[in-house]
Amino acid sequence: MIVLNILLQLCGGIGLFLLGMSLMTDSLKAIAGEALRQWLVRFMDSPLKAMFSGIIITIAVQSSTARTLATIGFVSAGILTFSNAIGVIIGANIGTTSTGWMVALLGLKFSISKIALPLVAIGAILKLLAKERLALMGMTIAGFGLLFFGIDVLQQAMAGVAASVDLSRWPTESLLSKLLLVLIDFVMTILLHSSSAAITATLAALASQAINLEQTLALVIGQNVGTVVTAVLAAVGATTSAKRTAAVHVIFNVVTAIFAFLLLLPGFLWAYQYIAFIHHLDPILIVAAFHTCFSLLGALIFMPFIGRFEQVLLRLLPEQENSLTRYLDDSLYSVPALAIAATERVLLQTLTDIYSLLIKFIRSEIITTMVNTNEMDATIKTVESYLERMSVPQSLSDQQRLILLLRLVVYIRVLRNDLQDVAQVELLKKQQILQELPLALVKHLERQIEYLQTTPFPKFPTDFVNDLIQLEQASNEQQEFLRQKIMHASVNHQLTASQTLDLLAAQRWIVHLIAHTQRVAVLLQQQDTIE
Repeated sequence: MIVLNILLQLCGGIGLFLLGMSLMTDSLKAIAGEALRQWLVRFMDSPLKAMFSGIIITIAVQSSTARTLATIGFVSAGILTFSNAIGVIIGANIGTTSTGWMVALLGLKFSISKIALPLVAIGAILKLLAKERLALMGMTIAGFGLLFFGIDVLQQAMAGVAASVDLSRWPTESLLSKLLLVLIDFVMTILLHSSSAAITATLAALASQAINLEQTLALVIGQNVGTVVTAVLAAVGATTSAKRTAAVHVIFNVVTAIFAFLLLLPGFLWAYQYIAFIHHLDPILIVAAFHTCFSLLGALIFMPFIGRFEQVLLRLLPEQENSLTRYLDDSLYSVPALAIAATERVLLQTLTDIYSLLIKFIRSEIITTMVNTNEMDATIKTVESYLERMSVPQSLSDQQRLILLLRLVVYIRVLRNDLQDVAQVELLKKQQILQELPLALVKHLERQIEYLQTTPFPKFPTDFVNDLIQLEQASNEQQEFLRQKIMHASVNHQLTASQTLDLLAAQRWIVHLIAHTQRVAVLLQQQDTIE
């Protein structure tokens, strides 16, 4: 009965910790999603900067997953080079160790559990009564409270384990017993699906003296290796960028674990035994330091060879996906700002492709039989499917951006349908009274393409959009006049009935095309958040 109670308490403590971590990271990602994206774009122009950025982002968001997902999306988009992405991943592995320090310095050192439940109450009140960022901050506070309440429950359970079973006497002299400890926490990390939960449970066990320092250090190595399984599972059936990112995780953690097992583990144990200053330190702090040194060791091993590392991975995992949709990765859904940004990029490029085709048709550089739009159609369908699977973001700004995205998809569909009747241009160009409108439209489309291809994307300037609005108004005003001209030519037998109908249809087509182009421009002027 006692064993069952301890087991239930252990499960409850881990569950509270995971729930608190989930609430905290999800709300922080919602608050900082856009800032996270902008940081990736602006502050990662070298592998070293990328590494430090990975450390800062992971500490701020308390989620190495958020960093990984951001990296996948922006590598595929071409905004972030893969060598810099490797730097981000290495940095995030270092940043992840901040959880161990937080637990060691706060969760196990101070009786923060006394204020944990009041924090949950404050967070819940803010979530219920406040809006936007303040409500998300409430979820962060509640998650923080649950996290430390879970640590307290976990520590109590580990004290019960220590009273019932003295695992600290488990022999660790042999290589086999050490490898077995690594394997135990490897499996534990996989089952918990969280390295943060695994390290917290391990530190709680050490604080309760259920295990000793040597066992704890071996378990930490196992936890770091166990995190690669999550990355591998996420990459199964995913994009090439996700597979490359998973490969970086696997190689980095496994190679670092080997060096840590052979060099770092014996070094720490020797220092703890023979250096008086270190021997008098709290073992929990020594474990937190070991965890950080583990990742720093990996950085020292891989950073000097990051260029060669990149070449090997690119050769082993060549790009296979469609050039436009390759970075619409399902894993980005957990950071809505990044999924939205990836979709925006695809849609802007698709819009550019449609405008480029229209310009070439109007200038007679190509004819309809020369164009295959199957890839464009497939891209639009992929984007629509990707958006259908995207859940509504918590952040109001992300919700607004998503709505604008959905509107942009509709307009792109309309423009794609306009492209089907582009042969009408030939009829317009043969009539002097009708050929001015398509030529005027070409000038505007060329200017739009210049803006669309700028990274980061600037919203359309007001004067440019106003010019397009004036062109639409002029085309509407001329429509009746031109219709009368066409009918007059038909009455005077200058046009056959069939030619008259074709010209009227061509006139409607160009007027509608100008109107649709103008609406897209107005939408992209409103979309301040596209960058």
